[in-house]
Amino acid sequence: MRRIREILRQYLLLEIGQVQIAKNLGISPSTVNRLVHRATAAKLSWPLPEELSDTDLERLLYPPPEDRPKLYPEPDWGSIHMELKRKGVTLILLWQEYKEQFPTGYQLSQFCEKYRQWKLKLKASMRQVHRAGEKAFSDFAGTPLKVINPETGEVKSAYMFISALGASNNTFAEVFLDQSAESWCDGQAAAFRFWGGVPKAIVPDNAGGAVPKPCRYEPEFGAYGSMALHFGCVVLPARVAHPKDKAKAESAVQVVTRWIIARLRKRDFFSLEELRAAVRELLIDLNQRKFKRLPGTRQSAFEALDKPALKPLTTRAYEYYQIVKDMVGLDHHVEYEQHWYSAPHELINREVELRITANMVEILHGGNRVASHRRVRERDGLSTTEDEHRPAAHREYAQRSPEKVISAATNIGMSTARVIEMAFETCEHPEQAFKRAQGITRLSKLFGDERLEAACVRGLATGAVSYTSIKSILKAGLDKRPIPAEDKPKQIRSSHGNIRGAAYFATATTTEGGTEYAY
Repeated sequence: MRRIREILRQYLLLEIGQVQIAKNLGISPSTVNRLVHRATAAKLSWPLPEELSDTDLERLLYPPPEDRPKLYPEPDWGSIHMELKRKGVTLILLWQEYKEQFPTGYQLSQFCEKYRQWKLKLKASMRQVHRAGEKAFSDFAGTPLKVINPETGEVKSAYMFISALGASNNTFAEVFLDQSAESWCDGQAAAFRFWGGVPKAIVPDNAGGAVPKPCRYEPEFGAYGSMALHFGCVVLPARVAHPKDKAKAESAVQVVTRWIIARLRKRDFFSLEELRAAVRELLIDLNQRKFKRLPGTRQSAFEALDKPALKPLTTRAYEYYQIVKDMVGLDHHVEYEQHWYSAPHELINREVELRITANMVEILHGGNRVASHRRVRERDGLSTTEDEHRPAAHREYAQRSPEKVISAATNIGMSTARVIEMAFETCEHPEQAFKRAQGITRLSKLFGDERLEAACVRGLATGAVSYTSIKSILKAGLDKRPIPAEDKPKQIRSSHGNIRGAAYFATATTTEGGTEYAY
C-alpha cells in the first residue's frame, strides 16, 4: 500500500507524468495507468483523508465482486448445492442447465470456481457430499432429561436417541431410559418408520449398544446388525475418536439439544410416554425451521431429496431380539438374567443359542427352535420348566401324588396299598411318606409281588407297617408262615376309593331261595 500511496502522491500532488512515475518507482507504465484510472473513478484527491486506512483505500480502488455491477446472472448456489446431492447430478450438468436459462452467463471454469468459493462459506460439517437416500447418522445426546415416578418421587434419566439423514438433514428423536442395544435398535427402527423408508447405510457412533466389538476393518454389531439386516441396510460405524466421520449426527445432536432438550429442561414429566409426546411435538417444529444458508427446511428437503430415494419398509414388523449363547446344564436348564428356562434333556452339556425378544425366550439348536418360554423380567432366581423337557424318570417324580402312588400299589395287592395309605396318614411330612412308599414297592423287585402282599398282610395284623418292619418280615420268611388266629384281621378298612372290598369280588348266583354269593 505504500507504493500505491506514493503513486497517488506523485500524480496528484507533484503532477508528474505517468511514464516518469513508472521510471521513478521501477514499475510498468500500464500499472500506473490502471491505478490512476481507479483513483479518478473513486474521486480521490491529495492529501488523502487521515482516517482513510489501507483497507479502506484498497476497497475504494479495488471494490469486492459484490460491490461491482453484475456483468453475468448469478446462479442460486444454495439450490445447486442441494441438487448435487441427487444421484448422478454433476456440476457440468448443472452448468449446462444454467447456460440454457442464461446464454450469456458464466463459462464452465468460472461457474465451477464460483461454486467452490461459495461452498467454502459453509460449515465444515456440510462440506461432505451426501447422496439422497444413502446414509442416516445416529447417536445419543449427552444431555439427559428427567422422568419422575408420581408414586415414589424417584427421578430417572431419559436419554435422547437422534438420527439424521445425510442429504436433507431431516432429524428424528426419541427418548429411552437407557442406551442399551435394545434402545439403539428400537430407536433406529422408529426412525425408519418416521421417514417411511430405509437408507442404504447407517453410520452410528461406536457405543457398546450399537457396536459391541469395535474394529476399523471388521466390527461386530450384534443385535444392531440384526436390526439392519431386517430392514435391508448395512452398518458403517464411524472410526473411534473420529467425530467428523459422523458429522451429521454431531450437528443433529447439537440442534436437538438447543431446540428440544433445552426447551424441555424446566418441565416435569411423570411418565416416559408423556415425555415422548412432548418431544414429537417439538420435533415437527424443528424439521420445519428454515435453513440459514440453504433454501427451504429439513422437511421440504426431505420431501424433495431423501423420500423418493429411500427403500420401502419391510412388510414384516420389526421386533428387537438378541442372540445369547449358553450351555444346557445338568438340570436341562439355561440361565438368562438370573432366571432359568428348560430345554430338552437330550441337549444336556450342549451349546445352544437363546433368541431373546421383548416377551419371549426361544432356545435354538442347530438353527432349529427346540423350546420357547415367556420371558420373565424379574431377576427372581426361579425357573420356568416344561414337563416334556424332563427325562421320563424326572417327569414321573415331579407328577407323583399320594393318590397315584396308592393306585399303583393296588397292582401288587390290597394290603400293600393299605400299608402305603397308612404311610401318608401317619408321616409328618409328605416327603417321608413318598420315601417309605418307594422303599416298600421296590421290595417287590427282590421278593416278588406275592410275598410283598403277604408281608403287608402280616404287617397290618401285627401293626408293623414301616419299611424296616416289612423288609424284616420278608428277610425272615415270616410272610410264608400262617398268621395266628388272634392276629388275623377281620377286614381291611380303607376310605380310599381304589380299595373295593371283598364284596366286589363275590360271585353272585341266583337260586329259588334267593341270591347266593360265592367267594
